[in-house]
Amino acid sequence: MIDGHIDVPEQLKERRDNKLEGFDFTNIPGQQASYNVDLTRLKAGGYGGVFWSVYVPVELGPDEAVRATFDQIDVMRRLIDRYPERMTLAATAAEARAGMRQGKIIGFLGAEGGHSIHNSLGVLRDFYALGVRYMTLTHFANTDWADSATASPAHDGLAPFGREVVHEMNRMGMLVDISHVSAKTMADALDVSVAPVIFSHSGAQAVNHSPRNVPDAILARLPANGVVAMVNFFPGYVSEAVRQWNGAHAAEEARAKSLNPGDTKAAAAALAAWDKANPLPHATVQQVADHIDHIRKIAGIDHIGIGSDYDGIETTPDGLEDPSGVPNLFAELLRRGYSEADCAKIADGNILRALAQAEQVAARLQRERAPGEAVFAAK
Repeated sequence: MIDGHIDVPEQLKERRDNKLEGFDFTNIPGQQASYNVDLTRLKAGGYGGVFWSVYVPVELGPDEAVRATFDQIDVMRRLIDRYPERMTLAATAAEARAGMRQGKIIGFLGAEGGHSIHNSLGVLRDFYALGVRYMTLTHFANTDWADSATASPAHDGLAPFGREVVHEMNRMGMLVDISHVSAKTMADALDVSVAPVIFSHSGAQAVNHSPRNVPDAILARLPANGVVAMVNFFPGYVSEAVRQWNGAHAAEEARAKSLNPGDTKAAAAALAAWDKANPLPHATVQQVADHIDHIRKIAGIDHIGIGSDYDGIETTPDGLEDPSGVPNLFAELLRRGYSEADCAKIADGNILRALAQAEQVAARLQRERAPGEAVFAAK
């Protein structure tokens, strides 16, 4: 399997300040049990590859975000280099297949959020040169040129410079990732891109109504573009009951603070009492399979992948606590009548096909035009 989104670089920054000395990625539970991912659990889950997410918070200033992203790229490349017998960085779909044939876990990098480039096509090209093979156009906030799913619209989708970003990603062969973006930005990216785009970690909005998931109207367009929707494991996007509980919990927290102004202990006690009376529902491996079922119904089997979000989420569905549990999902799909060939497409066939197609488009575009020179201009 190739996972579309794992946040190990973020954990290395937050927990270790990007220092690898003394860090053993082969078996983390002995050091820090709350990590989801290490080489032992990846192997147990049948993993052949990962898009390692190089995420930095949207709250960072633009120059700091660029520097922090380069740091995230650097620490993940250094981690891969420490285990040359078990891991390798891949630049192309063909290199990925070759690395997996050697029994290695291949790695691509994915930049999570267009804020990381500070409105610079040059920085975007530098990321590509260092191994970044997709960029998520936004994160939880709008960029200066694209609307996020979780912010008030500012551009009605993609602004003109956002279209230039997509053009340049197509020219390089970098996959355009439209997880986290608004439905209008999704539609605009599909209109503009001449290569397959992806959702690196999103589900079906008909199953869970979060704006982070993909509406049916967009899912219906996936076959025309060759899109792969890589299904996310975050419980709040998987289970509608969990999403509703999260909303009720946030409302109750605000209520407790309002009724107990200045008394943090009383507010905390009131919220704890509510939590005890209203236990958090659990997402399940079966509900993740429900998202896959729905995407297959609307878009077809050729447009599904897995983008777990491991190490970027604090809770997981029952049965999918870490990569070693991923075979439980494929067992569920087999019970539902999926063939082994179907499962192979979901595991790695679809994402490698999309990447190979993007590479073919890039080869043509590089013969036709020079690197983009558009400069962002604020209104």
